[in-house]
This record gives sequence, C-alpha cells and structure tokens, in this order.
Amino acid sequence: MNLNATLFAQFVVFFILAGFTMKFVWPPLMKALDERAERIANGLAAADRGKAEMAAAEKRIAAELAATRDESAKRIADAEKRAAAIIEEAKQQASVEAARIIEGAKADAEQQVTRAREELRAQVAALAVTGAEQILKREVNAAAHADLLNRLAAEL
Repeated sequence: MNLNATLFAQFVVFFILAGFTMKFVWPPLMKALDERAERIANGLAAADRGKAEMAAAEKRIAAELAATRDESAKRIADAEKRAAAIIEEAKQQASVEAARIIEGAKADAEQQVTRAREELRAQVAALAVTGAEQILKREVNAAAHADLLNRLAAEL
C-alpha cells in the first residue's frame, strides 16, 4: 500500500501543480505569446505599408521627373527660339547699320568727288588764265573777267 499511496500522492501533487500552472503560470505565458504575435503581425503590416508607401513615392518621383524633363525640354526649346529671334534681330540691325554706313560712305564719296571736281575746275581755270596770259603776253585781270572764267569753269 505504500507504493499505491506514494503513487496517489504523486498524482495529487501533479494535479495540484497542473492546476496551479494552468491557473497562474499559463495565462501570463499565453498573454506574452499573444502580445508577441500581435507585435510581429503589426511589424509585418507596417513593413507592408512601408513597401506600399515606398512604391507610391517612387511613382510620384517618376511622375515629377517626367514633368521636370518635359518642362526642361520646353524651356530649352523656348530659349533656342529666343536665341534664334535675337540672332535674326541682330542680323537685321546689322543689315540696317551696314546700309546706313554704305549710304554715308556713298554720300561722303560723292562730296569728295564734287570737291575734287571743283578743285580741278579751279585749277583748270587757273591754268587757262595762265595759258591765256602767256599767249597774250600780258596780264589777265581775273576780277574783270570773272564772268568769262565762271562760264569756262561751268563748261568743264
């Protein structure tokens, strides 16, 4: 009987220990395991949200880059058009300035030709007077014959 009593006592102690464990030890362990499982699930959900947000951010970045490229291309095209317009305007201004300079040079050349003709007429008139003076062997009065000399200069 001693063996049976020991076995019975061991069964009673085992059931008391099992009851104590199920009443006081098991619930905090299960609660800790549940909390840990919940934290892991929350972490995985946060990781999924982070991945989704990252994908959305990458899409926004790609859209912004495309918009920036388009705007840059437009600005470059506008700058090229402006540069071409400025070059064309400069060419036109240069043409106008060149025409004005050429016109001024022509007018200056014409004035010089006129002056040269006048000087040449004066020299021819002086030579004619000198020649006539020598032919006649006497002095010709330029003041007295001014009308004659002016007609002679006009004919030249």
